[in-house]
Amino acid sequence: MADFVKHNPGSCTDALLCEARGLETLAETLRLAGVSELRVPEVKSVSERELVIPRISPGPASEEAMIALGEGLARMHTVRQPHYGFASDNMIGLSPQKNRLTDDWGDFFLQDRLGVQIGMIGNSQVREEFEVVLRRKGNALSQFLNEHCEHPSLLHGDLWSGNVLFDNTGPWLIDPAVYYGDREADIAMTELFGGFSTAFYRAYDRVYPRTRVYDTKRAVYNLYHTLNHYNLFGSSYLGACRRNLEVIAAM
Repeated sequence: MADFVKHNPGSCTDALLCEARGLETLAETLRLAGVSELRVPEVKSVSERELVIPRISPGPASEEAMIALGEGLARMHTVRQPHYGFASDNMIGLSPQKNRLTDDWGDFFLQDRLGVQIGMIGNSQVREEFEVVLRRKGNALSQFLNEHCEHPSLLHGDLWSGNVLFDNTGPWLIDPAVYYGDREADIAMTELFGGFSTAFYRAYDRVYPRTRVYDTKRAVYNLYHTLNHYNLFGSSYLGACRRNLEVIAAM
């Protein structure tokens, strides 16, 4: 199998080192979960300038491959981790992702996910609009998330369809933004841009059913990603941010 060489896509010098660490963390947790049908490319070498991994030859996203993806992800999520967060900062796409280790999931998501992205908003009026809601509803949000998260799981962290590849033998995970958190944050992002079949969700739920409050959590968790896209790509994502924020405002 030929190699694929990825070059540093931005100004962050350790972006590829973070990506390699994420790939290795995913691979180890999948191994601990006994998952062989869902795979992660081996890190052959990495530096600040380039990451070398095996090239994955594209194959069909068949129903069987989607089932393997759903079951494998669910089994990875069942592995209980000791803390929320992560020991080092990394990247979410082209943006820095702040991390720390904590036992308080709600506070971590409020401060280190939503708070960081809202603080990055350049438009002061929009930033204040979001900050007001978090000041008013932050405690309720944090309590809600803590009440409805069973345990820390390893998250891929950036699980949209572009970060799942398929070859003739099944699914692969690439480009992670790993941390330990509520496993439904991963599932929420799969719904943000689509591309995951009904077979995927059925397979996931057979192994590890989603909670009864998943629909509410989906909006909360996807606010992080819509804010990130708003900060990176502009106002076309602001409407989605506001719709997700309304769920928090109603708590």
